[in-house]
Amino acid sequence: MPEPVKRLTVISDAWHPQVNGVVRTIENTNRELEKMGMAVTMITPDMFRNMGMPTYPEIRLALASYRHVARLIEESRPDYIHIATEGPLGYKARRWCRNRKHRFSTSYHTRFPEYVSARLPIPASWLYSVMRNFHNAGNGCMVATESLARELEDHGFNNLMNWSRGIDNTLFYPRPKTDTPFGGLPRPIFLTVARVAVEKNIQALLSLDLPGSIVIVGDGPARRDLEQKYPKAHFLGMLSGDELAEAYAEADVFVFTSKTDTFGNTIIEALSSGIPVAAYPVTGPADILGGHEQAGALDEDLGAACLKALDCSPEKARELASTYTWEAAAAQFHDNVIRAHDG
Repeated sequence: MPEPVKRLTVISDAWHPQVNGVVRTIENTNRELEKMGMAVTMITPDMFRNMGMPTYPEIRLALASYRHVARLIEESRPDYIHIATEGPLGYKARRWCRNRKHRFSTSYHTRFPEYVSARLPIPASWLYSVMRNFHNAGNGCMVATESLARELEDHGFNNLMNWSRGIDNTLFYPRPKTDTPFGGLPRPIFLTVARVAVEKNIQALLSLDLPGSIVIVGDGPARRDLEQKYPKAHFLGMLSGDELAEAYAEADVFVFTSKTDTFGNTIIEALSSGIPVAAYPVTGPADILGGHEQAGALDEDLGAACLKALDCSPEKARELASTYTWEAAAAQFHDNVIRAHDG
């Protein structure tokens, strides 16, 4: 007889219309889990009345009662529960699990202590205490990199599990470069793909005196101010699918400006497109590029990293990206969920 289907319920405050690494990671992982025979039920803000988060209107905050969330969890009859985010839905799901003594796993996707501290006069140490309390209530917290795990351990987080990321190499692959990139901009093209917001540190790239052209793909609350302050840069807005893949492939260097991301999905999208990466030597870039100097350059001086990356190998970039697959990442997630449940 075939084995019974295992049911996984994932609760996430990050979902469409957001376009970010968290949403893409969950979608791709779910697709692979279903191939492995696991039935996945999502509980997300679009299932409730919701409102846009101030300054982040595409982030929807669910106006859900505990009773409503509890009912949806119970209707899904979960064998396993994974709480992906520390938002309103995440806290209600955590409460349900603790009330029912149901084991659960969580994941640490976003550095909320640093993000909030960049906007409000709230100490990051206080916020880390809140986050630690949230995740340590579970039976396993998944993190994307070893360096992030070490950081969180220093903050008192327990039961950390590795969950890497993958890449769609049928979409992101090397393509011939045109003689007139982005309508005829001079090369070299230094490209970044990111939400145009303060925490992404895009101004670090815009303020550099580099040869060629700087191209920004993405949108966000800081875009208008940055466009006015840096009129020589080229802002393309949000791109997706083939348009995004073509933009990557047209670049000469991909510049990852963030110092606070926990991984950097855009790094492996660029590498898979055959584009060397320039970045700071911080969590995410250092984990991906460390020991792979021919695929990109890490430097505390971002301008120096950009110039070094011009001499890196597109072939080595693509080769490095090939080590990241969604099949492998989903297998890690699958094993983590079962381990968190079984103890």
